[in-house]
Amino acid sequence: MISVIIPTFNRAGFLEQTIGSVLDQSLACGEILVVDDGSVDATSEVVGRISKAAEVPIHYLYQENKGASAARNKGIAEARHDLLCFLDSDDRWAQRKLERQLEAMEQQPHCLISHTREIWYRQGVRVNQKKKHAPPHGEIFNRALRMCVVGMSTVMVRRKLFARYGLFAEDMLCCEDYDLWLRVSRKEEFLLVDEALTLKDGGRPDQLSALHRLGMDTWRIRSLCRLLENARLSSEQYTLALAELERKCIIYGKGCVKHGRLEEGQRYLVLPEQFRVRKEKK
Repeated sequence: MISVIIPTFNRAGFLEQTIGSVLDQSLACGEILVVDDGSVDATSEVVGRISKAAEVPIHYLYQENKGASAARNKGIAEARHDLLCFLDSDDRWAQRKLERQLEAMEQQPHCLISHTREIWYRQGVRVNQKKKHAPPHGEIFNRALRMCVVGMSTVMVRRKLFARYGLFAEDMLCCEDYDLWLRVSRKEEFLLVDEALTLKDGGRPDQLSALHRLGMDTWRIRSLCRLLENARLSSEQYTLALAELERKCIIYGKGCVKHGRLEEGQRYLVLPEQFRVRKEKK
């Protein structure tokens, strides 16, 4: 019933515990798809060794390096089951994660997506989350505008969600989850399984959040522009999205000016104007 998609890139040292947390679930999944996004380490050997002893089918899929979005999309295309779960290759699940989440999805058959709380670790040490990081339930569009409030490794998704709202944007080098959740949350409710069932490791320089830390808001700005241009937003949603675009552009634009990048800063500071004009014409 459940396909687990694990995108990975040069994470051979983490895969044993990540895949192991899936194999140790109280409820067995139907298959695991490890999508190797062009690794040059021992990823294929590690997956091959684990799959020989696993009772659950483990499929190893290789592609040239195209990024996390493309890897997840390949997993979606190859998965055989209706319910899809995603697990980043350096994260883990608590033992009853699939069991508790499936129960919740069966009780709410109209929900296309559910997510869980997380336990965060930084370099092996557990850290406390701020209130702004608490995952929301129900209509989350307002919360999702400011930051990504749904952890990628926490979700269970019905396949029809992707048919309805599209796949991960493959030109987004980061914040691809932020981009998709905005598209989805303008129409759908998110079901929160109010338990910490996902264990997330952070604080390493190879993670996308670290690699793109200085320019991360530029990707969120790009996503908001697309949303305002292409999505069918209600009047209230358009106003909220425009306000968030303006907030992000002011912060980033002023930061550019402060650091001597005047042309770039001015470009971001005036960017929201085209969407204000569009709103006034409606």
